[in-house]
Amino acid sequence: MEIYWMIVFFVTGSVLGSFFNVVGLRLPKQIAFDYNRSCCPRCNHQLRWYELIPIASYILQKGKCRHCTRRISFIYPFIEFFTGFLFAYSYWHIGLTLELFMSLIFISMLMIVFVSDITYMLIPNKILLFFLPLLLFMRVISPLDPWYDVFIGAVLGLVLIALIIILSKGKMGGGDMKLFAVIGIVLGWKGTLLTLVLASFFGAMIGGIIMMIKKTEKKQPIPFGPYIVITSLISYFYGKDIISIYISIL
Repeated sequence: MEIYWMIVFFVTGSVLGSFFNVVGLRLPKQIAFDYNRSCCPRCNHQLRWYELIPIASYILQKGKCRHCTRRISFIYPFIEFFTGFLFAYSYWHIGLTLELFMSLIFISMLMIVFVSDITYMLIPNKILLFFLPLLLFMRVISPLDPWYDVFIGAVLGLVLIALIIILSKGKMGGGDMKLFAVIGIVLGWKGTLLTLVLASFFGAMIGGIIMMIKKTEKKQPIPFGPYIVITSLISYFYGKDIISIYISIL
C-alpha cells in the first residue's frame, strides 16, 4: 500500500512539476497562463497533449522539439522528476500527517523559485506572496517547537540577508532576502541559519568550479536561489540530524 501511495505522490508531483516550469518561466515575463498554450520556445510550435506528458515526452522525443528538432532545455524533465521524487519522498519520510501538506507546499514554492532564478536570476514577489499565507497557515496547524520559532526564523532570515546585502554592496539580491524570510517560517531559526551556511558553502564551492570551467570573471553574477532551494530542502528533512551531529562533534 505504501508503494502505491508513493507512486501516486510521484505522478502528482511530476504533473505539478510541469506546471511549476510554466509558472517559473512565464511569471517573470508577465506572460498570461490562461490562453497561451505551451509551445516550443525556439519555433513557437504549439505542443500537443502527447508532447506534454511529464518526463516521458522528453525521453520519447530524445530531448528535441518534434517540429524544429532543436534541443529542449533539460530544466523541464529535471523539475518534473525532482518534484515527483520530492513529493514521494515527503510521503515516505513524513507519512500522512499535517506536516506532509506543509512539505508539499514548501516544495512547490521552491521548485518555482528554482526555475525562475536559474533562468532569469529573479525571484518574483508574486511567488513568495502567494505561498506566504499558505505556509503561515500550515505552521499554525502544524507548529514548530516552540511555536514562536516561526517568527524568530523569519526575522533572522530577513535580517541576516539584509546585512549581507549591505556589507557585500549588493552582491546578494532582495529576492534572496525575502525568500529566506519565508524559509524561516518553515524551518525556524536553526534551520534557517543552517540553510544559509550550507548555501554559502556549496555556492562558493560550485560557483568557483563553474568559473574555472567556463573561465568566467568573478564579477559575473551567479544565481544563488538554486543553492538556497537545495540546502533548504536538506535542512527541512535532515536539519535536526545535521545540527545534532555538529553539536556532538563540538
